[in-house]
Amino acid sequence: MHKPSVKITVFVSALFLFSCDKGKAGQDNDPSSTDDPSSTDDPISSDETSNLYGETYSGQYHLGPVDFAETAWHNACAPAGGYRVELRESTGLGKEYLVGVSNAHRDGGAVCDSCVLINAENGNSIIARVVTYGVANADGDLDVSPSVFKALNTDEYPRAMSWSFTKCPKVGKLRYEFQTAANPWWTSLWVRSSRVPVTKVEVKSSKHADFFELSRQTDGTLNDGGGFGEGEFTLRLTAMDGQVITDTLPGFSAGELILSTKQFE
Repeated sequence: MHKPSVKITVFVSALFLFSCDKGKAGQDNDPSSTDDPSSTDDPISSDETSNLYGETYSGQYHLGPVDFAETAWHNACAPAGGYRVELRESTGLGKEYLVGVSNAHRDGGAVCDSCVLINAENGNSIIARVVTYGVANADGDLDVSPSVFKALNTDEYPRAMSWSFTKCPKVGKLRYEFQTAANPWWTSLWVRSSRVPVTKVEVKSSKHADFFELSRQTDGTLNDGGGFGEGEFTLRLTAMDGQVITDTLPGFSAGELILSTKQFE
């Protein structure tokens, strides 16, 4: 059995090695003020197996630390400086419910901002959001934030559990976070607060007459090396469960955080 201190040491080096920093996001006014935070489901009580996606994995959960303050290491799914303040409530499902997975499950960055349902062997369960990844003692292990650890732990050891990707609790609408270096000739963004893991994002714009698939980066961003061009553009998002959202926006600016009017069911 590995000890948490060993876990942390190895995990730290991997996150600095594999995370891909693009610069701090802009400091726009908080667009989430138009959202309804009271719509958030209870992450602890959710046990709808119909909302699970893919395989079920087994391992142990460990007190990360994984947190927005990045007290030990950088969150691999965030820009330099970490998750911007305007995104923390929706990303953390209201109570900083955060988790880090092993490199075996990072999926080239596509794991970023997905939710997982953790079922501890002691009977406790919770949904948490993936904000980072790195080297783990075992592929199925998870590092969790203090609030997740508190919800799961009963002083047992080993801390056996299983987990699966799942639908996130309700946290309002989708958000599009553009990198501070994004421009009409090189465009890069994160899709934030999605209820279902996003498997593909395409764009139609002044530079793309037909939908063009964006490339996923290791920090979870979606890139168009030639840029969207100027003016209006349309994003088409495909979720892991087959849902598709088409979202037309008037344009973007570097570092902008755009609140969508749409969300997956």
